Amino acid sequence: MTARKDEPESAEQATPVTLQLEEAGYRFRVDFGLPGAPPLLMDEPEPLGEGSGPNAPRLLVAAVVNCLSASLLFCLRKARLEVRGMRASGSAMFTRSEAGRLRVQGIRVRIEPEVVGGESGRLRRCLEIFEDYCVVTQSVRGGIDVDVEVATTSAEAA
Repeated sequence: MTARKDEPESAEQATPVTLQLEEAGYRFRVDFGLPGAPPLLMDEPEPLGEGSGPNAPRLLVAAVVNCLSASLLFCLRKARLEVRGMRASGSAMFTRSEAGRLRVQGIRVRIEPEVVGGESGRLRRCLEIFEDYCVVTQSVRGGIDVDVEVATTSAEAA
């Protein structure tokens, strides 16, 4: 199977995302490295930030919901089922770790495709397999190895 233009072909290829702090608060401008795609502002909710954009947990939920929705839509279209619309939503449930740190415990997703007629066997088959093709969901479910490097630089005091 050949990779699409927007996805890496192998584990060695990267999907670049760059963040730049916008001000003294917690607002970051995110550049996805895609020509023509506008940057996204992220911010922490009050009282830490100003809530002027989504924070990381909201983007994680959005990534899971989007990936699942796109995977289901792909399957439905491949099965030649007419999809007139689709609405999806998701929410994160939080818990505290043993050290008292906030963690995403789970993500609930609801997808509502509007499928016209169609053969129920083909629809049933898509509902059985679409989750397995979602890169983000299956990665989150299996756990993600995160390699972190911190490179500090000194700044002059203003």
